[in-house]
Amino acid sequence: MLKIFYGDNRVLANNAIRSLLGENYEVIEGPDINAYDMPNIFMGVSLFAEQRNILIRDLTSNKSAYEELIKYVNTPHNIILLETKIDKRSITYKDLKDKIEFKEFVLPKDPNLNLIFDIYGTAKRDGKKAIEMLNKIKSKEEPNMFFGLIVSQELKNFPNGKGTKKFLKELSRVDMQLKSAKVDPWLIIEAFLLRLSSLS
Repeated sequence: MLKIFYGDNRVLANNAIRSLLGENYEVIEGPDINAYDMPNIFMGVSLFAEQRNILIRDLTSNKSAYEELIKYVNTPHNIILLETKIDKRSITYKDLKDKIEFKEFVLPKDPNLNLIFDIYGTAKRDGKKAIEMLNKIKSKEEPNMFFGLIVSQELKNFPNGKGTKKFLKELSRVDMQLKSAKVDPWLIIEAFLLRLSSLS
């Protein structure tokens, strides 16, 4: 199985990934893949299992490896590529579109969308003010979707040079806390917003 998931709704995409790959899967960073690694990833077997479950992130940014993907559409493994966006004009997309599933995960239109981004921007300067802003819309928002919007905003900033690795690492840490913690998710998000100004 080879599928490509893309779009800005990381929460829904990650839920779909877990439903297909389970909770334990290999994660490979696409930009780090060498074209020579491709046969081992897509066709190689593991000592522990004949069929591997693999998530590859951002392979499209690695042009030489991405262009090799057509050779591996019949992989015996369960492999999902997770991308922010797909260039549908590319030769690779045109070669693959009728052979594997491409699935887009789009964030729903949220009436508070601009306010959510304002809260995130404010938190980078003043965490307490961001919490005050959050309290005005919290009852109408779902915490994981709220956080997913923040993640999508930072991912959009990152390639443009406006985002930083510090923020991405912090977002990743909070994402793990939201998935595993048994406390109110809003408490985790509020603590995150308060910490942000120290990262700026």
